[in-house]
Amino acid sequence: MNTTSASADTPVGGSWEDLITVALLGTDRRTPPLRDPGQEPPVALLDAAAVETVRRRAGVRPARAAAPPEPAAPDPRTALPPAATRRLAMLLADRPGTGGGGRRGVAPDLMELLPQWLAAANTHGFAAPPQTLPALLDAARGRTDLRPAALAFAGPRALWLARLNPEWRFALRSAPGGGASLPGPGETEKVQQLWQEGLFAERVALLAAVRAEEPAAARELLVSTWATERAEDRLMFLDSLRSRLCADDEPFLERALSDRSRNVRATAAELLSALPGSALAARMAARAGSCVAVDRTRDTPVIVVEAPHECDAEMERDGVVPKPPGGRGERSWWLGQLVEAAPLRTWQERLGGRSPKETVALPVADDWQKELHAAWCRAAVRQRDPGWSRALLGSPSAPEAGGPGAVSLAERSKLLATLGAGERAEWVAGFIGTHGLSEAFQLLGVCAVPWAGDLGGAVVDALDIARDAGSYPWSFSGVMGLAERCLDPAEAGRLDGLTSVPDETENTTPGAGGYWAEAFQRLVTTLRLRAAMATELTPLTETG
Repeated sequence: MNTTSASADTPVGGSWEDLITVALLGTDRRTPPLRDPGQEPPVALLDAAAVETVRRRAGVRPARAAAPPEPAAPDPRTALPPAATRRLAMLLADRPGTGGGGRRGVAPDLMELLPQWLAAANTHGFAAPPQTLPALLDAARGRTDLRPAALAFAGPRALWLARLNPEWRFALRSAPGGGASLPGPGETEKVQQLWQEGLFAERVALLAAVRAEEPAAARELLVSTWATERAEDRLMFLDSLRSRLCADDEPFLERALSDRSRNVRATAAELLSALPGSALAARMAARAGSCVAVDRTRDTPVIVVEAPHECDAEMERDGVVPKPPGGRGERSWWLGQLVEAAPLRTWQERLGGRSPKETVALPVADDWQKELHAAWCRAAVRQRDPGWSRALLGSPSAPEAGGPGAVSLAERSKLLATLGAGERAEWVAGFIGTHGLSEAFQLLGVCAVPWAGDLGGAVVDALDIARDAGSYPWSFSGVMGLAERCLDPAEAGRLDGLTSVPDETENTTPGAGGYWAEAFQRLVTTLRLRAAMATELTPLTETG
């Protein structure tokens, strides 16, 4: 009787907590309950744990069945063609290699082609096949750069899946409003309710959506709660005004210059400086103009610079950061900020009516040229001024790799981004024709895809020259990788002749020819694969 009662109330091997204690301390220090006298303690512990596990499971009462989830919203977009569906499965199945920098072989890097494939599929308005959604979400989870295009292609079904799998919750955070539908600008009451009561991500998405349709309405939303927002939230909301920035935003931005947060003040000043007609732009023009002038007393006109001697409170309010970074002088730091924020038309008025090209060509006294031209570069980028960008870039075939005002490859890339796609490609093609590919990687990164015409020809010719030089292609691996993704597939025919191993000469690095042949074979294979991908994604209405 007592034995039966003990078996019901206490497991043969002891309580679960007792077994955990024995496992943590070790069977040498604590003997587990033994079922058989000759049993080894470790075996006895495992037997007892098995018995206790069965007992615990047997005592669990069945729970009420959960309600099944609501069906996913339908995706009304056009179904993906079968060939493109198979191609997508192939791209998603590919995984980056684990090699440590060895030879890549001739097979295309499929994962690097996935962003291009997604962009094309979204352009044509195709819907993702349901069976590919798990792999698509896994790929987007591992690569944040894929997320916007992957989630746009995946559509509403991906958000439905993300609510069921914690590993895919990033999709809900990335989707506007956490995947929920946002009210339209005309739904005033719903907009106000979501703005007042919504989560931060929902409010950010709502503000961006309203700004895209009705800029004034978005600004009024922001004004209505500005005084009660947290500083970090004010900064995020203020950043949304970059979209469709206009003169009507100036009064609100002027008030933001007095904000308690330094970051909010700096962002407001940056936005106001992008409005050439703003009061802040005029103040900056007056300050910068008092520092830069043309000395006409010399035989040749020369720009002279007198940098500010102090950073007063009004300058700080207008966004000038008083403390320079390490290794930078205070006066040159302040000067650069003033010139960068001044409207570029200031200099035509201030420096004798000269054009941007004539202004940039003027000599600058006392070693101030680098600082002044660098600030003009930043101003041209901020104000999206192609005339000044052309002047600062100079001729791509100039003997010096840097233009008259471009202080680095990064600066040149930013200046190029202010030009039209055709002019950008023409300039970079000229640069490659003169200077080769060794410094062209960043410049190629801002060119429109695919690289066609003169730019594509310049890249192919430069690769051919580098191959004939006989050095290893490792220094061109970045450009080769870009070419695989960006070169016009029509160039594959021109590259066929470069896929064979060239004859080695006495000046050739041993084995370099094999590496080059392999790299060109991979390039040609990738270009033809991209051409096939484009054909597979072309709707029948376009091909027929």
